[in-house]
Amino acid sequence: MRIAIVSDLHLGYERFEEDAYAQARGALNRAAAMADAILIPGDIFDKRAPKPEAIAQAINIFRALSRLEWGARVLGSKSQGLDRDDVYTSVPIIAIPGTHERTAEGRENALRLLSLAGLLVDTSEAVTTIAKGDERVAVFGLGGVSEERVRERLKALDPKPVDGAFNVFMFHQSVYELLPFNDEFIHYDDLPAGFDLYVNGHIHSMVEATVHSKPLLIPGSTVLTQLKEGEQAPKGFFIFDTTTGKHAFERIDSRPFIVIRVMADGDTPSQLQSRCDDEISKALAGTSTKPIVRLVVEGTIAEGFAGSDLPLHALSSKYSQKAFLDLNVSALKSRQQEHELEELREGKVGGLSIKEMGMGMLGARLRASGFDSRLDFQELFNLLASPQSKEKVLRAATEYIESIASSSSGAATAQRTVADDGE
Repeated sequence: MRIAIVSDLHLGYERFEEDAYAQARGALNRAAAMADAILIPGDIFDKRAPKPEAIAQAINIFRALSRLEWGARVLGSKSQGLDRDDVYTSVPIIAIPGTHERTAEGRENALRLLSLAGLLVDTSEAVTTIAKGDERVAVFGLGGVSEERVRERLKALDPKPVDGAFNVFMFHQSVYELLPFNDEFIHYDDLPAGFDLYVNGHIHSMVEATVHSKPLLIPGSTVLTQLKEGEQAPKGFFIFDTTTGKHAFERIDSRPFIVIRVMADGDTPSQLQSRCDDEISKALAGTSTKPIVRLVVEGTIAEGFAGSDLPLHALSSKYSQKAFLDLNVSALKSRQQEHELEELREGKVGGLSIKEMGMGMLGARLRASGFDSRLDFQELFNLLASPQSKEKVLRAATEYIESIASSSSGAATAQRTVADDGE
């Protein structure tokens, strides 16, 4: 059986709404022409509560697919070992909800509406069996779950391969081995063993990896949603052959994404504008489709200028008909900022060390509070700054304050006694 894996369509994505629709439709139509079945590991929609226009787009796409002649068909679906009675199509388009479609427990999500309409099968926390002749493919799905709950949910569901079938585990999560910056992300070892193929969504770049000695395929998104350099790679989907175990990545027509970096080194705003203009012009040479261009200006601008002095509006206006420009000067620094950053790296502010500033502030506060000017506040600062003596100083200070309070209380009592005797 030939299985297409298409993910993260993000229908209703507002920034490039037409791209999302056109590229999703193009990817799914091509996938249907090449494969016996389609798997969609999440994020068909961009929002939990998509606009009616986005739902209409999805209905139009999947209704056209449902009218095709398919090489395989859905035999049935089970949840916790029991046959489901909410599968309304035999068309082998199997999907799960992603993080963008996740709703509160007990509430329906947008993907579920497509399933109830008989346009696809939602196999979240269920196993759906597809048949082609004598061959069986069983797909277990785990929809997008919060990172802190995913291991707990997997343990509760305890997914197992189906005997006599080619088994696919389909999920929608961040994976630590691919995004190693949060240990709560699911690890390869957390995924259930024994499946023949692992399919994931959520990650927007194409990935080919191995889990439990079996292939893990992530096709990436069909539309650009994050203007990061990693998303310059082609968009597309996978075709996997269950007989040979081989797979191929099929590119789709998608809007080009170009990242341009310009490094300033004391340039004036007009010089920088000219350099940026040249780089954009070179990048657009020979492009037939209006691309998305992200211009990142870094480095240090000339003395007396700030990043806000760069006339970005002129560039936006000049290329508005030729490209979708995203201009970023957040990393462009002035000479003054560079000097201040260097001081901070050296532990200084305004030419003074952090320690000198701290001593000065402590002395000013003590004098303002009426402490004896003979108090050696520099020695006090050093004591407070030392982990070894800090507790001792604080304990002594507490005892001193308590003694003052006690003395004040005693004096006040004495005054009241004298007053009473006078009466």
